[in-house]
Amino acid sequence: MHIVMASSEAIPFAKTGGLADVAGTLPIELAKRGHDCSVFLPAYRVSKHFLQEQPGSQFDESVASLVVDLAGYPIHAWIHRVRLPNSPVDFYLVDQPMFYDRQGLYGDSRGEFGDNCARYCFFSRAVVEAIERLQLPIDIIHCHDWQTGLIPAYHRTQTNHHSWYKRCASVMTIHNMAYQGRFWGPDMVLTGLDHSYFHWEWMEYYGDLNLLKTGIAFADALTTVSPTYAREIQSPPQGCGLEGVLSARADRLFGIVNGIDEATWNPASDPYLEHHYNIDTWKDGKAACKRSLQESLGLPIRPEVPLIGIVGRLAEQKGWDLILQLMQWWIDHRDLQWVILGSGEQRYADALFQLAMQRPDRVSLLTTFSDPLAHRIEAGADLFLMPSLYEPCGLNQLYSLRYGAVPVVRSTGGLADTVQDASEENILRGVATGFVFEDYKPEALAQATIRALDVYSQAPEVWSKIVTSGMSQDWSWAKSADAMLDVYEHARHLAKNDQRL
Repeated sequence: MHIVMASSEAIPFAKTGGLADVAGTLPIELAKRGHDCSVFLPAYRVSKHFLQEQPGSQFDESVASLVVDLAGYPIHAWIHRVRLPNSPVDFYLVDQPMFYDRQGLYGDSRGEFGDNCARYCFFSRAVVEAIERLQLPIDIIHCHDWQTGLIPAYHRTQTNHHSWYKRCASVMTIHNMAYQGRFWGPDMVLTGLDHSYFHWEWMEYYGDLNLLKTGIAFADALTTVSPTYAREIQSPPQGCGLEGVLSARADRLFGIVNGIDEATWNPASDPYLEHHYNIDTWKDGKAACKRSLQESLGLPIRPEVPLIGIVGRLAEQKGWDLILQLMQWWIDHRDLQWVILGSGEQRYADALFQLAMQRPDRVSLLTTFSDPLAHRIEAGADLFLMPSLYEPCGLNQLYSLRYGAVPVVRSTGGLADTVQDASEENILRGVATGFVFEDYKPEALAQATIRALDVYSQAPEVWSKIVTSGMSQDWSWAKSADAMLDVYEHARHLAKNDQRL
């Protein structure tokens, strides 16, 4: 098959979250299986800077140019092709400086860009035109999130506009239902679609244009990033108002857990670690990494004290209300060390700063993002906390399993699918990989964490089983790619038999 992906971000060109990992890594895994893969994304300023600093890339400037009529205004686009060193994937950058030559991807310090609807309507329309101009022999058009939600609509409603529309199927992946691309109704003119589709069954949502709903309504098949999240979004509150349209299309909605790059996230070869280890040498290796982490962050070097790691955005979704309550309860009463890395809402940063000032011997805080430190925290931590309010998939718990940092998670979304609770039964069966709780309450997080700390200090043999069980899990992109190929075949079958329009 020839698979074309359209995404607003992809590693290594531009990233704000897990979407970029999927769009940048999944095509490589598919190519390993003999499929041709291409990826379209905007030519952001950060993407151009990356290419200037990247030696060995093949850059073909302006392999196509085109004009998009956006509400009566002709706007030019240039399509550049990039092939990275040792990569079988073609990346196509849609270049329009007026829209994409900016400091941020979706917004800046003042908030989201006011013309985001126009920016991504233009991107979607440029992608479908570019596929035609480049004459790509496409079988699947795989779209990611609201920024590309218009593409399945063009594919389904304008079958005579481009030759490739009739020979391919569309797949839409939902990475997070909270972000829907909702704009005021008059922006419908930017889509170029007939106004009859501005209807509750297709693109309209309480008088607004909803681009994620558009993709959900028109795509031949839908995926999201974990089986549990696929079920959760079919009812409130996780459906975020679109549970009805998702339930109506449940027969073509599939949950596939994201993979991790096991070459990048590998404690046996991680270049950010001073000490390497594997499933057989983790005790000595993690002890050395813990000592190194404590020393570099100015924490007392105390190997016997449990070290809790947390990496992630300072946002309500990530469970910071629970974490802060737990830390405030325990900061002076439990002999623990906390290493926290993340940026986000100032209210959480301020509260964490107060705790770090109160007990610098127990709390290390860095309110930014550092990829090297993220790796070192996973390697040095004994426990990793991830008590999310909701979590479509989550990657940090997968990194933690790989690095032997036992996760304490709430049973939601991808966390429920990837972490097996250390119940007596699961421990006996040898499948326990972490500690899981249900209720979104600080007391529930406290109980799960106490269970983990008790096993850590009182049952080292059981702890060892939990660590090695987690490290032996396969969460590679290979498994995810195989599942996605099955969805592609199903989408092709559905596309041939869909008579809705």
